[in-house]
Amino acid sequence: MTKPAVARRHLPSSPFKPPVTRPPKEFAVGDRVTHDEYGLGRVICIEEGIAVLVDFGSLEARIMSPYAKLAKL
Repeated sequence: MTKPAVARRHLPSSPFKPPVTRPPKEFAVGDRVTHDEYGLGRVICIEEGIAVLVDFGSLEARIMSPYAKLAKL
């Protein structure tokens, strides 16, 4: 079974709690970050709401929003 492309809306009469929406991650130039594939790095450029450019030492990677594998240290 596949996941639907559109999220289901929450009905006010539903006995279940609405799904929690997390705020988008925000980074600043100079932040130390870790990535699941690339490891430790430092944010060197920010494209608001689109991507961040991170220097991982041996390579620079452009990580697209919503930054699922990227975490601030």
